[in-house]
Amino acid sequence: MFFKELIFLNRFSMDKEIKSSRLLQVMPVLLITGLIVLFNAAAAFIEDAADSRQRRELETALRRSIMQCYAIEGTYPPSLSYIEENYGFFYDTDKFYIDYAAIGSNILPDVTILPKAR
Repeated sequence: MFFKELIFLNRFSMDKEIKSSRLLQVMPVLLITGLIVLFNAAAAFIEDAADSRQRRELETALRRSIMQCYAIEGTYPPSLSYIEENYGFFYDTDKFYIDYAAIGSNILPDVTILPKAR
């Protein structure tokens, strides 16, 4: 009877060892998966920050070109294409949409810069 109890107890202790060894096998996979998720989140955050900065820089460059045209010619540019042709303004048309509404030759145009959907 003693040997049966010993074998019975030994069986349960082996189960614990098997469970802990399985956990040790799964841990690296979980760790790598967690690192990949963290890396993707960080990359998305950096990309959003870069897009935001590009938008601000684009707005600054466009305003500067509009003011340069007004200083040189005495009128605001009639269209966005006029600025592109005469003042060397260019931008990434795949990333941004610019709504340029010229109200009059002596009134600052209304400019809206919108990011395009990816």
